[in-house]
Amino acid sequence: MESAIKTVVTTFINSSRGKENLDSKCFRKLVKKQLGGIMEGTENCDAIKEMQKGLDENSDGKVSFSEYLTLIGYIANELSQKKPGCSADAS
Repeated sequence: MESAIKTVVTTFINSSRGKENLDSKCFRKLVKKQLGGIMEGTENCDAIKEMQKGLDENSDGKVSFSEYLTLIGYIANELSQKKPGCSADAS
């Protein structure tokens, strides 16, 4: 689990180029590159814009680390609904 958490954090830092937020371009690249295998609509720019708008709680046009974690939590929850039981990789 430590490795997974480090990956989530490192992915945000690398995608934001060390800044506090992901701008629209960085968010789009992150979604397309990192989430295409587990999310639908990652090739659709309009769908990604809507996703970003839904995450952007403070309406600044960017995705903060906290807002990014909302997306990660949503994806994790969706995956847990599809995969009942524990995976051998979870240890």
